[in-house]
Amino acid sequence: MMNRRSFITGIKSLSLSEKEINFLKLYKPWGIILFSRNIKSLKQAKKLTDHIKLVFKDKQYPILIDQEGGRVNRLKKIFKADIFTGEFFGKLYLKDKKKFNIYYKLFINQTSHLLKSIGININTLPLLDLKLKGASNIIGDRSFSDNAKIVSKIGDICIANFHHNKIGTVIKHIPGHGLAKVDSHKQTPVVKKKLNYLIKNDFSAFKNKASLFAMTAHIIYQNIDKLNTATHSKKIIKLIRNNIKFKNIIMSDDISMKSLKFSIKDSTERTFNAGCDLVLHCNGDYKEMLIVANNSPLISKFIIKKTSQFYKIIS
Repeated sequence: MMNRRSFITGIKSLSLSEKEINFLKLYKPWGIILFSRNIKSLKQAKKLTDHIKLVFKDKQYPILIDQEGGRVNRLKKIFKADIFTGEFFGKLYLKDKKKFNIYYKLFINQTSHLLKSIGININTLPLLDLKLKGASNIIGDRSFSDNAKIVSKIGDICIANFHHNKIGTVIKHIPGHGLAKVDSHKQTPVVKKKLNYLIKNDFSAFKNKASLFAMTAHIIYQNIDKLNTATHSKKIIKLIRNNIKFKNIIMSDDISMKSLKFSIKDSTERTFNAGCDLVLHCNGDYKEMLIVANNSPLISKFIIKKTSQFYKIIS
């Protein structure tokens, strides 16, 4: 594990190309993230993850996916999950806690079973962003609620259940994407609320979480840092550490998203300079992958320690 680099990479297709195999052997990313483009069937996906783990000679090598249910369903060729949105579970939680506990546990058990059967060990859930009126629909029904306490509570249940099923979790998008009026995949959202408001509301949903990983929001919080998105902001990363008290691994959201106005090289460097532990790069573009790899340091003792804790959860 020692000689891995502090980035997570996507790959292009349903199997590893020669070029990608050589890339993985040479640059040794900390983890790999898979998308719908990488998954056609249970058998194919398992073959792919087996191959990745073989390259690293590590059966517990971190392989991530965004498998939320609802709109964000990377396993759509295998598993229909359209109705199982965050909003669906949030409403059920308010209406009938007993029913919620049964349904949500079943949903997480089924998701975990599928992920494990194809060799994936980290799901980028729970989404702890609030659902707020007038905000961009990019969060929308993916959110559990507009109430931070409910979001936080369901988040705890989500993390505990995935951990019980030996799957790692990633809380996102720290410190809170809910107020964004535009989609950070396309533009840079600017949140104008005062710090006190944010600490009591959006940021509070992320407090005291047992997840070993958190993913940043590509959002500018104007009253904390006028210039930089959370991903590139020393002030915000410090706030995540000191106020939200998240002491585990912080990864960026995908650095090829349009919210970040810099070159891939600059974005990578700025992410590390701000205090993020890992850079996430998703699109599988080989030229960009090389730039990220060449600008990512070897993993720190801190990352090694936290990765060992993660390996205990999944073993």
